[in-house]
Amino acid sequence: MAILHFSSSSLISTIIHSPRRKIRALQDSIKTQKNLITTDSVSSFSFCTCGRKHFIGAMTSIPFLPISPSSASTSTVDLKRLRPPKPDWYEEFFAWSMNTEMESYEKEISDYKMKLFDNLVGKAEKVLEIGIGTGPNFKYYTAIPNLSVIGIDPNAKMESYARKSAAEAGLKPEEFTFIQALGESIPLEDASVDAVVGTLVLCSVKDVTQTLNEIKRILRPGGTYIFIEHVAAEDGTFLRLVQNVLDPLQQVVADGCHLTRHTGESILEARFNGGVRMASLSRFAYISSHVYGVAYN
Repeated sequence: MAILHFSSSSLISTIIHSPRRKIRALQDSIKTQKNLITTDSVSSFSFCTCGRKHFIGAMTSIPFLPISPSSASTSTVDLKRLRPPKPDWYEEFFAWSMNTEMESYEKEISDYKMKLFDNLVGKAEKVLEIGIGTGPNFKYYTAIPNLSVIGIDPNAKMESYARKSAAEAGLKPEEFTFIQALGESIPLEDASVDAVVGTLVLCSVKDVTQTLNEIKRILRPGGTYIFIEHVAAEDGTFLRLVQNVLDPLQQVVADGCHLTRHTGESILEARFNGGVRMASLSRFAYISSHVYGVAYN
């Protein structure tokens, strides 16, 4: 996804693409399930009590590829149907932008990510990251032994950046597999991974419900889903009005990123075990509100 920066002299001064997928809009109004939602800020991180579980994967010498031929074939068809091919120059520019322009975001969100990934240490050996992008999360995997990661992304130009990030984090080439695929049609077998990671991705998938169903399908029983997503501001606020105005443009320039999705509600409705917390990133204006958490299959 992309972040649009504004100034008084220009409505849009730059377009910055964020790690896969996308930092979404302010506060999610998850009012129907307040008992599962708490609020946080970057300066005060308090992790929910559901934190515990499995994540990432092993296979130190053999690539982990629990892919069925039928799933792979269906995934290829769905990729073309749900995300028509874009020009190579756009895909490359988007990948380059995500790789070079997300430093400030990653710095502010790092405390949240470290707390989330800490819950996976020693508890999982096979992980899928949806919308892996250029691999900004690899640095959080270093404390997890016997790691094997599959990263999916619809943009094939992300692969070279992701492989570089994996190598810089200390992963061997055989410990990371990149697959061009969508979250709505994951080419893996049922119950084949210990954990799924998704950061800034549900804002840009075509079908949030289908993506969450796919996450549940490929997770083993008791498997872990960790997530951080930007979400819509509260209804009736000025920020929400700004999001409503900018959302159509955001979708065009940011590879389908939506500013007004209630992603927290969608995760709750998917009936994972676990809670959804809210956080606000002070530097990121109309996409400052996030939801994050640890959920179990």
